[in-house]
Amino acid sequence: MAKYRQIHIEFWQDGFVLDLTPEEKYFYLYLMTNSKTTQCGIYELPKRIIETETGYNRETVDKLLQRFTDYGKIIYHEPTKEIMILNWIKFNWINSPKVISLIKKELANVKNPDYIKVFKEKCIEYGYGIDTVSIDLGEERELRKRTKKEKEKKEGEEKNKDHASKIKDLLPVFSSIKNFNQLNKEYWDCIRETRKTGNIAKSVIYNNMVKWQKYDPVVVEYALKEHIAQHKGKKEEYTVGIMRNTSKEEAEKRLAEGRKNSFKAINGGRQHETRQSSYESDYSQYDFSQGGDL
Repeated sequence: MAKYRQIHIEFWQDGFVLDLTPEEKYFYLYLMTNSKTTQCGIYELPKRIIETETGYNRETVDKLLQRFTDYGKIIYHEPTKEIMILNWIKFNWINSPKVISLIKKELANVKNPDYIKVFKEKCIEYGYGIDTVSIDLGEERELRKRTKKEKEKKEGEEKNKDHASKIKDLLPVFSSIKNFNQLNKEYWDCIRETRKTGNIAKSVIYNNMVKWQKYDPVVVEYALKEHIAQHKGKKEEYTVGIMRNTSKEEAEKRLAEGRKNSFKAINGGRQHETRQSSYESDYSQYDFSQGGDL
């Protein structure tokens, strides 16, 4: 949709404009009609853009910006490269819900909060009333941020609850693996150490368990135990690699050997009993029937 800027015919008869030089008239007209202008009169206008669109060099641009600042017609904020035309709303105000809604959106993107304060003052000065535009000096913006975060958090919790249910539905697939629930939890405790937060989303657990379905349960059992015993510090993708590169026969052989040797920490002796005791208490927090991350 094309954008247009209207200039009142009285512009040329305005007392201030009559006293301007031709160069100043051209520049003032440019500030009100250039490609970056907005409905609220506050917009980002880098000096490089001014140079390109007017043909002026940087020295002339700086000079004209300062001159109109001294005239009390604009404010230019160097850090954000934003400009505010101070009497813009006096001549461009349209009291319609659609336009007011647009102004609110534009104000929400203004980087310099001081401009919002000035805009509020100008609304009062020109008799529009602050209730007309519902500006709250950044509080509304902060409220939107908080609302967005809360919404995202809630959606995340809902997704986790949904994935927790899906994980429970997948458990029967691995029922042939002895003490699979225990093994699965110990495995994810190992993977948890690869995260800075120490948390694993249930969606990650579910998606990986879906991948495990492709392999024989014996291969899955071997891969989980092998990762726990030999590959702590590596992520879950490494486990899938073990599954992909291990045959059922090889997994059976290594599991049998492991019961005697490399898997003592998981499957045998006094070490296992100690591990089992602490294991059960450690994983009381990982109830797959609830939401939340591991």
